[in-house]
Amino acid sequence: MIVCVAVVGHQNNPLYIQSFTEADDALKLHHIVHCSLDVVDERGLLSRHTVLVKFDSGVVLCGNKKKAAADGAVYSKLNNPKKSSPTLNETFLGLLYPTENYKVYGYLTNTKVKLILVTTDLDVRDADVRNFFRNFHAAYVDAVSNPFHVPGKKITSRTFAERVSTIVKSFGLSSGS
Repeated sequence: MIVCVAVVGHQNNPLYIQSFTEADDALKLHHIVHCSLDVVDERGLLSRHTVLVKFDSGVVLCGNKKKAAADGAVYSKLNNPKKSSPTLNETFLGLLYPTENYKVYGYLTNTKVKLILVTTDLDVRDADVRNFFRNFHAAYVDAVSNPFHVPGKKITSRTFAERVSTIVKSFGLSSGS
C-alpha cells in the first residue's frame, strides 16, 4: 500500500507531498521523503557523471572523463543514448532505501525534479513501481504545463491531486494482488 508520494524540486524544495494513511504520520513521512533526497542525489550524480574506463587490467568506474583520457584509457559514458538498452537512460532510481516499516523508491526527471514513493508493501514488483512513476510523471508534466502554474512553486491543482489519488488507488492492481 502506498502511504506517501512527493514531488521535490531541483533545489530540494517540496512541491507536493501527499500522505495516504489514516494515522497522523504526515511529519514522519515528510522526514522519510527528506532523508531520501540524499540517496536520490547520489544516484543521480553517479548515473550522469560516471565514466566507464577500460584498462588492460580490467574495467574501473571513474568520475572524471578528462582524467581518464589523460591516463590514456578508453572510456564510454554509462548512459550512452545510442545504446539500445532501456536501463541505461532510465530515470527510475529503484529502491532508495528500506526502513523497518517502509520502502522508499525514487525517480529523477530530466529537469532534476525528484518523484518519491513510500510504500508499506515489502514485496513490490519493480514493474509496478516503474508503471506508477510513469503515470505519476505524466500527471506532474500535465500539472506544470498549466499556464497558470508558476514554475518552482507548490502544486496546488485539485486536478493533479485527484489524478495522483487515482494512480495511487490503482497501484499494484495489474499484478493480480
